[in-house]
Amino acid sequence: MIMNYYPFDSRNPLYRNKLHAIAEGESLRLKVLLHKDAHVKNAFLLIKNDADACEKQIKMEPADFLDNYRFYECEISLSEGLYWYHFKYLSDYGEFFIKKGEHSLGFICPEGNSWQLTVFDRDYTTPDWLDGGIIYQIFPDRFYSSGEKKNRVPKDRYIITDWEKQPEFRQDDTFKCLGNDYYGGDLKGIEKKLKYIKSLGVNCIYLNPIFEAHSNHRYNTADYMKIDPTLGTKADLESLIKSAEKLDIHIILDGVFSHTGDDSIYFNKSGRYNSVGAYNSDTSPYRSWYKFDNSKIGYEAWWSVPTLPEVNENDKNFTEFITGENGVIRYWLKKGIKGFRLDVADELPDEFLDNIRKALKAESKDNFLLGEVWEDATNKISYNKRRRFLRGKQLDSVMNYPFSNAIIKYLQGGNSRELIDTVLEILENYPPQAVKLLMNHIGTHDTPRILTLLGKGCVERTDREWQSLQILTEEEYNKGISLLKVGAIIQYSLPGIPSVYYGDEAGMQGYGDPFCRGAYPWGKENKDLLSFYKKLGSIRRKSKAFSSGEFIPVYANFGEIAFIRKNGDEQILIAVSRWHEKTQITIPKEFANAKCLLGDKPDGTATLHLSPYGYSVLKI
Repeated sequence: MIMNYYPFDSRNPLYRNKLHAIAEGESLRLKVLLHKDAHVKNAFLLIKNDADACEKQIKMEPADFLDNYRFYECEISLSEGLYWYHFKYLSDYGEFFIKKGEHSLGFICPEGNSWQLTVFDRDYTTPDWLDGGIIYQIFPDRFYSSGEKKNRVPKDRYIITDWEKQPEFRQDDTFKCLGNDYYGGDLKGIEKKLKYIKSLGVNCIYLNPIFEAHSNHRYNTADYMKIDPTLGTKADLESLIKSAEKLDIHIILDGVFSHTGDDSIYFNKSGRYNSVGAYNSDTSPYRSWYKFDNSKIGYEAWWSVPTLPEVNENDKNFTEFITGENGVIRYWLKKGIKGFRLDVADELPDEFLDNIRKALKAESKDNFLLGEVWEDATNKISYNKRRRFLRGKQLDSVMNYPFSNAIIKYLQGGNSRELIDTVLEILENYPPQAVKLLMNHIGTHDTPRILTLLGKGCVERTDREWQSLQILTEEEYNKGISLLKVGAIIQYSLPGIPSVYYGDEAGMQGYGDPFCRGAYPWGKENKDLLSFYKKLGSIRRKSKAFSSGEFIPVYANFGEIAFIRKNGDEQILIAVSRWHEKTQITIPKEFANAKCLLGDKPDGTATLHLSPYGYSVLKI
């Protein structure tokens, strides 16, 4: 049934027979619906390739009638690329255009937007092992310490002996503390907690950087070929990998390739290493990796941070070092890791990303390549050009900030329809291969703890002194927990893979870096919240509807949302409310007596009653 007989709706199969990105050479049928009183003579599809801005006009043929309306249709197939399209028709009354309006509906108007169509490489494939799974992100220094003695640990590291101490946020005049406080979490510690991680339903662990570096976050790589001594050894990593595989868990690492540390074997600004670094001599074998200039610091630095000299990724020596047959990527894959998450992927050149994918897939097509992109990855512009991250020759998928932002905005008072629109837009623009592996997070090492955001609200001030004092009151904490459960259900149910930032499931608090990077509160977890996450993980892993299942919106009105995930004969309805009062929503009648997997139960009618901050997961 077509509501209000819109001229076009890109999210309705009556108008567009495939509601997602299409493969090169794959056919796509498009239709517009026009009233008989419009006296249409001819209708046309106007489509433009983003690469050359050349608009092509394709005539649409008259097709079926619907009451007093008639469809006009055409079928197209295109080469790989990004396209923009809208429609026009000629009638006795002149020339008219159909353009994109609210909710992706088409309207007859002279001005407006075009719809996007992504066309990906016909050979684009992504791994299946993570589909329907769960990711667990770990900031290694803060997860768990095995207590085992380490060798080669530099003496200029500030070792914290109080596991519960708040991370340092001040710069000490006599001893550098900011970024230099180490709690002793290590690879052996992660291995000791694998059964706990497995109890959450996890089948993929994403580790923040573990290569040798001289800060606790390790995004300032010092040696790509060594494990940081505070974390352990290569043997420890291999042991972790083997133990995890026995539990059907795979490990992916953080790849930081847009910059290195200035205190590294490659740059060696501090003279720590017995090597000729790029900073030390024009004859250094690493000199061509970097971009030296006449600026105050003498070289280009990532976001102007002097300790992070930027590399020229397309320098042939650097490219070979990272992506060559004996390079960094393949070296660690041979150790047993299952892939990489690429830090600031949108700041890496296309050619370099192409080479990373080739290296990664040369070892195994099952290896996973995830990119950090904060916007819609199919139409992102960086380096002054449109990027092609998800067209088949670069990333498998990306961190899903559009979903994350939409979920948090909804939980903080946003309109339900905006969240559904965001989901549908991503599903419309992204290849299905990438959708099934989207990293659906609601908190990471780069963002405030989700519980703090939901309990206290957005950051009012950015100075660390103020943020260090922000602890949730009992009222804020209880509200945050209630909203977090609602948000987690959405996160676990949308297309893609939910990613839990270590400790969110235990009720950890804190605004931004470094407060979002505290030590896991072993023995002091919020047991109710932890039990909830385990139950949610169990439901997800046992339900095939979450493995590349369809997403079907059911209800979106102010603070309530309901949608269905469907795969074959299995259907699961998810309904949530962010209201602090009881509410009710209308659900499909077939769910009136459905089995309740979690939350409020149906009462045999098409009206589902939800508790304050309520949720219901129903299965038929």
